[in-house]
Amino acid sequence: MAYLAASRSNCTRRKVGAVIVKDRHVIATGYNGPPAGLVNCNDVGCIRIDMDIPSGERRELCRGLDAEQNAIIQAAVHGSSIKGGLIYVTAHPCVICSKMIINSQLTEIIYADGYPDELSELMLIESALATRKFSLPEEEVSAMIGEKFASLKSED
Repeated sequence: MAYLAASRSNCTRRKVGAVIVKDRHVIATGYNGPPAGLVNCNDVGCIRIDMDIPSGERRELCRGLDAEQNAIIQAAVHGSSIKGGLIYVTAHPCVICSKMIINSQLTEIIYADGYPDELSELMLIESALATRKFSLPEEEVSAMIGEKFASLKSED
């Protein structure tokens, strides 16, 4: 489901999806992109690409919210507690998302791809929040969500 959520992203660099689950029920989903009602990144371009900024750096220049942020916000908007739940993400959370996940009292992060953010990893270790890496064969993910899979795993 996290890969399916990622397929909705309009990010031109990396498409990320997140799913929050509690008591074996999906509570919220999210994908990276600009706030609701604003112009999509694939329509206006990406300043981080234009400035040749490496992945994981100068995040304040991004128009979009991260998938984890959007999932947490979606749960809040709909009044759903995520305390004690877990989050599936197609990429390891950045430090900003890690701090939000820690304070949301989620109990575990299950992620697929890595992300270049050492501070995030250190804070998650310090928090004792469980993290687990998972992987699916590309053919299996492609079968679930179609040809869009190739664009989901961009190496930015």
